[in-house]
Amino acid sequence: MNIVLITGGPSAEREVSIATSKSILEALRESGHKVKVVDPVNGDNSVGENEVLSLKISKEFPSSEEIKEIQKTSNRNILKCFNSRIFDDTDIAFLGVHGKFGEDGRLQTLLELRGIKYTGSGVFSSAISMDKDLSKILCRTAGIDTPDWFSFTADEYRDSEKLSLRINNETGYPCVIKPNDEGSTVGLSIVQPDVEDIQLQKSVDLALRYSDKVIAEKYIKGRELTVAVLGNEALPVIEIIPDGGFYDYEHKYTKGMTQYICPAEIPVHIEKELKEKAVKLHKLFGCRVYSRIDFMFDEKSGKQYFLEINTLPGMTSTSLVPKSAAAAGMSFRNLIDKILELSLK
Repeated sequence: MNIVLITGGPSAEREVSIATSKSILEALRESGHKVKVVDPVNGDNSVGENEVLSLKISKEFPSSEEIKEIQKTSNRNILKCFNSRIFDDTDIAFLGVHGKFGEDGRLQTLLELRGIKYTGSGVFSSAISMDKDLSKILCRTAGIDTPDWFSFTADEYRDSEKLSLRINNETGYPCVIKPNDEGSTVGLSIVQPDVEDIQLQKSVDLALRYSDKVIAEKYIKGRELTVAVLGNEALPVIEIIPDGGFYDYEHKYTKGMTQYICPAEIPVHIEKELKEKAVKLHKLFGCRVYSRIDFMFDEKSGKQYFLEINTLPGMTSTSLVPKSAAAAGMSFRNLIDKILELSLK
């Protein structure tokens, strides 16, 4: 097939997207497909294969200043790219773009306007899944536990004292502060109870660099678990055990800093419940082809808390969906072939 692999993009997850695309590119070519690598931020000169093949992902996510510099020209260039001949004679676009633009429905909208099939979820599903506030509302409406939270904008809570009071009343400390519409823990902080006066405003300022809306969420101490869904079937559960601290950007993309147990060593009934919830959420959000749902398991209460849903999960060498697929007996190349097969249907 003639496949356009879309990579890069204008978000804080740009490097992750390029790393993901490197793995996908190798698998697609092994399967005999003709692949064109495209980074839309480069406009109609958007072939990005050299960058994909040479990238070494850094341990820290890009600064908001770096992202703003890319975004100065990205919107016009992206439109130029999708209006060019680059996508002529394309059988399907394989999406390797994470974060804003890639996972919030905008990329999917452009492809649908151009009449091009693509991998993963559609416009509406992508948009609601990327919005953490909205996705938690839907989750709770469906009767699935999610940590207590509230959202706010810069205009609403510039006063850190007032914000701290609301956190004490609604979520308590420790508290997770994160952008409403970013992934890969970009802009995320955990504010501890004994130092909230020092940390809180810094954490809010960091989150606001990446989003206009911020989530304050109750911190759940427990075991971090994730479930990939392929088609409408849940793959083996993975437990994520970071080496000190929490599962932040550095732990995610640095080999050896996190231990992954797959299948997770959890009671059979908990595994069954998690898989059922993952499939239920996949369908509730209108996802198609594949997704990954993150949970926190509080062993004291026995509750599994929904954290977020990912409609375009990572495909790097340390990513979770490939690990889960491997535990189910599926090679990375077979996984990519299956995603193509399901997307074409």
